[in-house]
Amino acid sequence: MLDLKLIREQPTWVQVQLRRRSADLDLQPILELDQQIRALENQRSQLQAESNSIGKQVGQLMAKEPQSSEIEILRQRGNQIKTQLAELEPQERELRAQIQAFLLLLPNLPDEIAPDGEDETANREVRHWGNAYKTQGEVLPHWEIAQQLGILDTERSTRLAQSRFVTLLGAGAALERALTQFMLDRHIAAGYVEVMPPLLVNSQALTGTGQLPKFAQESFHCDNDDLWLVPTAEVPVTNLYREDILEAGQLPIYHCAWTPCFRREAGSYGRDVRGLIRLHQFNKVELVKLVHPDTSAQEHEALVGNAEAILQALKLPYRVIELCTGDLGFGAARCYDLDV
Repeated sequence: MLDLKLIREQPTWVQVQLRRRSADLDLQPILELDQQIRALENQRSQLQAESNSIGKQVGQLMAKEPQSSEIEILRQRGNQIKTQLAELEPQERELRAQIQAFLLLLPNLPDEIAPDGEDETANREVRHWGNAYKTQGEVLPHWEIAQQLGILDTERSTRLAQSRFVTLLGAGAALERALTQFMLDRHIAAGYVEVMPPLLVNSQALTGTGQLPKFAQESFHCDNDDLWLVPTAEVPVTNLYREDILEAGQLPIYHCAWTPCFRREAGSYGRDVRGLIRLHQFNKVELVKLVHPDTSAQEHEALVGNAEAILQALKLPYRVIELCTGDLGFGAARCYDLDV
């Protein structure tokens, strides 16, 4: 969530940064709300100061002139202040809720070195590794190959649940299990600590990593318990530290995690969703780093390098694509895709 102080002090700059990522949002409403809440805070502070002063005056008069008529006058004013303060509380609470709701809808600001662009056509290749494999004749899509090998069943999965769920069989299940173990072992050797977190999280967790409220319709919600199935391991792993104050000496913290991930993929209707693409449930190995802001850029590059090392070990040619500002995810300041 963006810092309200930053928006207050540099509204024009923040507006320019939002426009870089094709988010032309009007900041005037939140600036007006900020002025209102600050005026209320000032009014409350003045009333509390007056109340404290009245309390001292009453105490002094009670010690010197307990029968003074001024005591009753001061007490009446004190009661008036209590009433005024009580009336301010719901107003202030409502304004804070409106400010919070507005801030939660603002995307992260792009890094100053992220390439500008409106959509994926402006993404740029940073580097590549290996040469793409060349085959003669027709190239079959992965779902046809998997079905011929008998390692993927979509029809029975649809019967079990609905479309866009899959069942891996035999060598398919063994392959995914082996790849998962291979990745985790490599990342642990690189200094990551494995985490096996809950697959259900509360709303505060999804809010903390930016999925709520904007992407509520993309997630699976358990109404009776007000819990959400995790869309990515990033959510529970990052939120392990949500209410902690980490000292600089505790950083960096590296975690890896394997979890099933659950997504509605509501925006993918009409696209090609055959095979293992845009599933409602899939398994993923995640890397998460909690680092000092001063080392964030180099730690990000190192994390990308850890992911690249997996592809290189598997001898899979790939490209590293840096996403332009208009293609960045909601919470991202900078992002690379590994295009295999």
